[in-house]
Amino acid sequence: MSQNQPMKLEGKVAIVTGAASGFGRAIAERFVLEGAKLVMADINGEGVSEVASGYGDNALVVTCDVSQKADVDALVRAAAEAFGGVDIMVNNAGITHDNQPLLDVTEAEFDRIYAVNVKSIYLATLAVVPRMEKRGGGVIINTASTHTSPL
Repeated sequence: MSQNQPMKLEGKVAIVTGAASGFGRAIAERFVLEGAKLVMADINGEGVSEVASGYGDNALVVTCDVSQKADVDALVRAAAEAFGGVDIMVNNAGITHDNQPLLDVTEAEFDRIYAVNVKSIYLATLAVVPRMEKRGGGVIINTASTHTSPL
């Protein structure tokens, strides 16, 4: 990026889930480069802390299980307390089962996959939309992949 180009996300507050690795890590890195204040969330608190270590005051780390309403509510509350609100919500966290026939996937595995990959989007929307409305709007981005971390 040249020094003459404005940062596209200057003044914006973003939450990125699944920020410890993969797409989430890359999204978080780009958002910081573009000037966003960033809340980086992952169930892997150590991993996300390592990624955020070079971002200084521009990043806040929150260990979060996105399938749990209390964790998601705390995540959004932390963003608002640290940076004044939320403008961008990136629902990126995802898991899958080991490569195997569907008939071998247990109901418990399926329930966990569904909770992380689908229910989390619902929970995040419930938590961020009222805060976004107070700021005059916002953006929710949902990602999907054929490769995620196995259970």
